[in-house]
Amino acid sequence: MAIQFGDKLPSFKAAKQDGTAFESACIQHKPVVIYFYPKDFTPGCTTQACSFRDAYQDFQDLGAEVIGVSGDSATSHQNFQQKYKLPFILLSDADRKLRRLFGVPNALFGLLPGRVTYVFDAKGNCIYIFDSISAKNHITKALEAIKKSK
Repeated sequence: MAIQFGDKLPSFKAAKQDGTAFESACIQHKPVVIYFYPKDFTPGCTTQACSFRDAYQDFQDLGAEVIGVSGDSATSHQNFQQKYKLPFILLSDADRKLRRLFGVPNALFGLLPGRVTYVFDAKGNCIYIFDSISAKNHITKALEAIKKSK
């Protein structure tokens, strides 16, 4: 079952870019943007990550956290984060458990992992879902959703 509007943020664990464990319970009392993207260092994913980076302070000013998720390893995420100075958490989903938990579809006839952004309010309710393989608009739409929830 895919996450739908109004659904609660699911409970999950994953490895962060530094190899330490991340638990969703640590973000349950603040707005959070969880964006799934296909692959580190690809043009669209780099553009999207850097756009989230450039708007990160705007999210922080609203009390929100940003988390990126892809199937890349923690080491790849760490290299990606360091190269582009990304200030937010990147989670490794090598076994695709998070993609299945959230119901993220594949894109381009099933050839690529999908690009979907989920926004949860401070109560842990899903308030926005944006599904587009294009890296454009994910950041502005996520910011708008958080602003509207305030």
